[in-house]
Amino acid sequence: METLTQYEMQPLHVLMLSILVLYLGFYLNRKIRFLSEFYIPPAVTGGLICSIIVAVIYGAADLEIAFDMQIRDLLLLVFFSTIGLTAKLRTLAAGGKALAILVVVAAVFLLFQNTTGVLLAMAFDAHPAYGLMGGSISFAGGHGTAIAWGAEAEAAGLAGASAIGLAFATFGLIAGGLLGGPIARWLIQSNRLEPDAAAEVAAVEEGGATSDGGAGELFNILTAILVLAVCVALGDSVNRFLFEKGVLLPGFLTAMFVGIVITNFSEYVDFEIHPVTIDKFGEVALNLFLAMSLMSMKLWSLATAAGPILVVLMAQMLVITLVVVFVVFRVMGRDYDASVISAGFVGLGLGATPIAIANMDAVTRRFGPSPKAFLVVPLVGAFFIDILNALVIKFFVGFMTF
Repeated sequence: METLTQYEMQPLHVLMLSILVLYLGFYLNRKIRFLSEFYIPPAVTGGLICSIIVAVIYGAADLEIAFDMQIRDLLLLVFFSTIGLTAKLRTLAAGGKALAILVVVAAVFLLFQNTTGVLLAMAFDAHPAYGLMGGSISFAGGHGTAIAWGAEAEAAGLAGASAIGLAFATFGLIAGGLLGGPIARWLIQSNRLEPDAAAEVAAVEEGGATSDGGAGELFNILTAILVLAVCVALGDSVNRFLFEKGVLLPGFLTAMFVGIVITNFSEYVDFEIHPVTIDKFGEVALNLFLAMSLMSMKLWSLATAAGPILVVLMAQMLVITLVVVFVVFRVMGRDYDASVISAGFVGLGLGATPIAIANMDAVTRRFGPSPKAFLVVPLVGAFFIDILNALVIKFFVGFMTF
C-alpha cells in the first residue's frame, strides 16, 4: 500500500496560484457562452477546475496538496473592511426598511431550510439532527458553523457530524455561486428590469474619478492601504477585548464596524477616503478570497456520501429558488434592486457572504449598479444571519434527543 505524501503550498505560492486561477476563470467565462450568460463568478469557474485537478492528483499520485491560508484569512478581513468603509450612515438609514424586511425573510427561510434537512434525514432513516447539518448549520452557516456545531453534535453522540457538515458546506459554496446568477438573469429578463437611472449616473461619475493621475492617484492608494490596515488591526483589538468580556464575534464583523466608524467620522474631520479606490481593493480581496477557498476544497473527502449529499443539496437548491423567486424578489420591490438582492440571497443561503457579493457583482457588471443591494445583503450576511441562525438551530435542537 502506497504512503500518502503531503505537499504544503506556502502563502505566497497560494497567492500566485489564486491569481492564475482567476485568470483561468476570466478566460473561460469569455470563451464559454453559458458561463458568461449566467454570470458565474470567475473565481467559481477557475477555483472549481483547480480543485478538480488537485483531487485528480490526490487520486492518481497519492499526493495531497495542502494550502496555507493565512493570506486568505487576511483578505476576508480586508474585504469586509471595504464594506464598512463604503457604508455611510445616511445610506444605512435609507436602506433601513429594506434591511428589516430582508432580516425577517432570512429568519423564515432558515426555518424552511432546517425543516427540509430534518425531513430528508428522517427519509434516509437517519437521526433528525443530521438534518440540521444538512440545513442551516452548513448551508447558511458555512464551514465555520459546521465545524463548531459538528464538534458539539459528535460530543453528543452524532458520529461523523463534522465531516458531513463540511461536505454540505463545500457543496453549498459551489451551488451558491452557480445558482444566484441564473436566477437573477431570469428575474431581470422576464420582468424587463433596468437599474435606477440615478444609480447609473452616480456610478459613471465615480468611475470617471478613478484616474486623477500622478501623485493624486498614488495618494488615494496609500490612504486606502493605511485605512484598511487600521480597520484590520483595530478590528482585531476590539475582537480580542470583546472575547475577554465573553462576547464572541467573528473577526470580519469587528473590522467592518471599525470601517463604518472611520468612514462616517471622516466626514466631520475633512479626511477624504476615495470610494472608488476602496471598491477596487474590495473587489481584489473578494475575488482572491473566493479563488483560494474554492481551489483548496478537498473534493475526495466528499465521495463516500455523494449520493445523499446530492439529494439534500438539490432539495435545498429548490427551496431557496422558490423562496427567492416568490418571496425575496416580491417583498424587496419586484424591481432591479430586488433581482440583485435575490442573487445575493442565494449566496447567503447556500454558501457564504463572499459568494453573495460575487453573485451580485457578476450581475451588476452586466446590467448596471445596485447600491441598495450592496448595502443590505452584506449587512444581513455579516451580522444578522449568524444571530438568526444560532437562534433557529437552538430552537430545533430543543426538540431533539441524542
